[in-house]
Amino acid sequence: MLSQDRRLELDAILREALGSNNVYFQPPSTVKMKYPAIRYSLSNISTSPANNKKYIAQKQYTLTLIAKDPDISAVETLIRLPMCHFDRFYTADNLNHWTFSVYY
Repeated sequence: MLSQDRRLELDAILREALGSNNVYFQPPSTVKMKYPAIRYSLSNISTSPANNKKYIAQKQYTLTLIAKDPDISAVETLIRLPMCHFDRFYTADNLNHWTFSVYY
């Protein structure tokens, strides 16, 4: 599967988890997001060597769920994704932010 296809597959999973199309991949600062939203970006590529070559490359994404509601159900859905873990929670601009790391 092509790398872009994998990212688009993740994008579809995130839209389903959120229950809306307010999912943004590495949005520029000029994009006005609608909330609740998920903003995500590539944060790392982990490789595994074999026979002196890079054998497996696994992409890691940082996901940020942003919502006014502090009890949004998407948190439970995201934490159940395979290879996903919760990093931290914070508030900014009267919005709640949950940050996750996911390998996909």
